[in-house]
Amino acid sequence: MGIIIQNFRAKPGTRMASAPEPDLKELQWTIAVARLIFGPQMSIQAPPNLSEGQLTALVAAGINDWGGVSPVTPDHVNPEAPWPQLTQLARETRAAGRWLVQRLALAPRHALALETWVNPRFHTAVRRRLDADGYRAESTWYAGSALSPPAPYLSLRAERVVGAEEILTQAESGAGFSESQLLRLFSLDGEAWAGVTTAADQLRSQVVGDEITYVVNRNINYTNICTHRCGFCAFAKGRSARSLRGPGYLLDFDEIGRRVAEAREHGATEVCLQGGIHPSFDGNTYLQIVKTAKAAAPDIHVHAFSPLEIWHGAQTLNLSLSRYLGRLAEAGLRSLPGTAAEILCDEVRAVICPDKIQTDQWLTVMREAHAVGLRSTATIMFGHVERPIHWVRHLRAIRVLQEQTGGFTEFVPLPFVHQESPLWRQGQARSGPSWREALLMHAVARLALEPVIRNVQVSWVKMGRRGAIEALQSGANDLGGVLMNESITRAAGGVNGQQMTATEMRELIRSIGRQPRERTTLYGVPAAEPWSAAGCLGDTRPLAFNAALV
Repeated sequence: MGIIIQNFRAKPGTRMASAPEPDLKELQWTIAVARLIFGPQMSIQAPPNLSEGQLTALVAAGINDWGGVSPVTPDHVNPEAPWPQLTQLARETRAAGRWLVQRLALAPRHALALETWVNPRFHTAVRRRLDADGYRAESTWYAGSALSPPAPYLSLRAERVVGAEEILTQAESGAGFSESQLLRLFSLDGEAWAGVTTAADQLRSQVVGDEITYVVNRNINYTNICTHRCGFCAFAKGRSARSLRGPGYLLDFDEIGRRVAEAREHGATEVCLQGGIHPSFDGNTYLQIVKTAKAAAPDIHVHAFSPLEIWHGAQTLNLSLSRYLGRLAEAGLRSLPGTAAEILCDEVRAVICPDKIQTDQWLTVMREAHAVGLRSTATIMFGHVERPIHWVRHLRAIRVLQEQTGGFTEFVPLPFVHQESPLWRQGQARSGPSWREALLMHAVARLALEPVIRNVQVSWVKMGRRGAIEALQSGANDLGGVLMNESITRAAGGVNGQQMTATEMRELIRSIGRQPRERTTLYGVPAAEPWSAAGCLGDTRPLAFNAALV
């Protein structure tokens, strides 16, 4: 598990009361030799209460752990040496160039290897308390909540930062980062973490300026009935009444058309159409959905169908991807959402979505879509069972495809909202990303994808409004859509609402001294409309919702 190197203390009334205590040099030598013998993976700790005023020297010698530090229980072996207060210990740790973080009762690498080191009875409890590196995740914030971000990280905005200029220089080179370099960025904490977010924000300012864009759109999820069994999804319902976790619904074409027309009347320039893989659907269903949308609002941008839906549609009609995508484009489809990507690593997909399309299939659909002139977004859904190495491989896969096609308009980090997901309820997943991880994903994406993807979007329904503000100061430059009837995050337990009006978006953007700009789906300028200046873009009237329960 780990090595504890504890310096001897002579105590009155014991047989060794007069024995000499080791000096600091001897303690340092012992720590350093242990580190050299056991290597970088070994956890080596020294009790901080037995070396008061000398903690910096212990860090320099090679320790990585202070052991158990109790704010209420004394050291019973050495009662004359009280534990330092956590604020003091954090301060002295920072003075040594390191950052104090909390772990569980086992070392991080053992916490991540639960099957080997932890009794099965405790697997769920441990997983739900971990971050992606095996430390204890912050409990003051989680994705989908309205909770405030942790104060220690917010305070770092005003602190000095470490390595920001070096990171920025590497990003500006345009060559990208190696796998090991990206892993290093994702591992940084404390002031070095602030260095990553600062470098990302500086890069954002240089390449896209101080505008923050948003799109006025409406989400239309036409069915929540799905034949797939994705462990992270709390939105989709099963095929039969016995398997439902709530009411299932299927919108008919008239209702889809009504919602599209209503969205246009409220000032939307885009409708985003997605749904479950309903057992009655085939490729003609998706074609009819596009035709229905275009008939209801001929000038609206149809942003629809994940690669999973495209794959399903092509297969059911026995068409090649290219030919089927061409038919969708002829019907009026203009771009694809980058959902169903989750994590583009098959070892992770085998756990969270084993019956879904695989990594190569997702990339193939996007490559073929770009080839026929359709643009798309790219996403990552993180904070469940994956590790930082999977984030790195996902980012690199997106960059490689973008270098080949240039078809991605933006990258969208999607923090896992855990509360209602089957995988989390079964004890098989973490409780979403930590705050540090969530902001790092936006920042590292900005750095890793430069210059091939220039737009990084923050999901306000998952990050919350305060979280969105912080992400917009950590490399993101787009606030996404007003959404109108967002339902997938809410089904998973999110509480940040179904809609943020354009007026509210503009106010939020201006609150951090940036300039709001409405955009089209493809980052153009919307055509001026008479109702735009009249306030419809900030309309707060409720949009009707009428679904057939099945």
